[in-house]
Amino acid sequence: MQNTRRKPAALATTAVLTTVTLALVGACSSGGSDDTASSGGDATYTWWDPYPQHDGSSDWEKRVQQCGDDAGVTIERTAYDTTALTNQALLSAQEGTSPDVILIDNPAVSTLADTGMLSTNEELGLDTSDVDENLLAAGVVDGGEYGIPIGANTLALYYNTEILDEAGVDPASITDWDSLTAALEAVTGAGHQGITFAGIGTEEGSFQFLPWFWGAGADLTQLDSPEAVEALELWTGWLDEGYAPNSVIQNSQNTVWEEFLTGDFAFAENGTWQVNSAAEADFETGVVQLPAMDGGVAPAPTGGEFIVAPVQSDEARYDVTRQIVECMTTPEGFVETANTFAYYVPPTEAGQGQLLEEQPDLETWVEAVRSAKGRTSDNLGTDYPMISEALWTAVQNALSGAATPQEALETAQADAEAAMS
Repeated sequence: MQNTRRKPAALATTAVLTTVTLALVGACSSGGSDDTASSGGDATYTWWDPYPQHDGSSDWEKRVQQCGDDAGVTIERTAYDTTALTNQALLSAQEGTSPDVILIDNPAVSTLADTGMLSTNEELGLDTSDVDENLLAAGVVDGGEYGIPIGANTLALYYNTEILDEAGVDPASITDWDSLTAALEAVTGAGHQGITFAGIGTEEGSFQFLPWFWGAGADLTQLDSPEAVEALELWTGWLDEGYAPNSVIQNSQNTVWEEFLTGDFAFAENGTWQVNSAAEADFETGVVQLPAMDGGVAPAPTGGEFIVAPVQSDEARYDVTRQIVECMTTPEGFVETANTFAYYVPPTEAGQGQLLEEQPDLETWVEAVRSAKGRTSDNLGTDYPMISEALWTAVQNALSGAATPQEALETAQADAEAAMS
């Protein structure tokens, strides 16, 4: 472990604080750490996470406290919703009251790291060699590695087995865009609704469009590339042909799921977090991977949180912090987190293997996570929110008919460049 540590950059924190609006896709002391406490003593360590739905009597609370007990300390946990957590973390860095541990939505890791408020994994002495690189990449900023994913969720295509059977569609035949569109033609021809997805003008809209965008070979640094246009033309074409309803323009991911549960739709793009709900639906469901344009699995964006450690003025605290992080990130710990939340896939091969031993029906989701990609990967860092807003605006304009896909994406590229300049 290195002894030289960076201090949080207060001015940078203030600047970033005004622009953080990332939303969660797939949120005990707000006063920060007690600097008089040191490792090995009777200490309290502060922990923030984005799970206010899990109160002090929850399995999650017990899981967190067990990691404190194992390290010989008390954990004081505070839960915020996702956006409030990011803003509070930035404010605490400015005020010098950062907690010891934060679980933060993965696109926000680069926002926090950019201010200098986070310790690197190298500084903490954390070994991440077993973590899948595609998942770890969301925490890599300018060559520094910040935090470890506690698990990941992502997107795939749920289908209604009864509708596909009636229309004579074999889900195994859906391997590229052409075969999916052919399936949509078949199910709508049989009198059913085709596909529903979230094209809403928020981060959820970008989140759901990215598999098609990346699946066409497009890159977030060039929103108006021919590949990007093809992806948006796919969605607008589905609306034009009646394969998707106009409601997708306003659909959130929750609305998409409500539509799917009516039993009218053959397909719905949605996430790992709906696994339990799908099992309880009034009809038989299945899952297939989101296909890339020319075949294979499209990279879907990763959701889920990273466990990160803010910089502390008392360096003696880091040894216990490392122990707490390691407790959460063992293979067994990853599986326990996955089981606690029911939708997180472990970010390591060992953890994934253990999960599949317990729940073999999650194999499609494990494969989807292995093919997934972080939204801030490719070193986009704090540029991602500006790019994403330009992208979801383009999707809105194209789906509504206000602009052609080409026009919408050309405007998006110009807007993103202006926002980042």
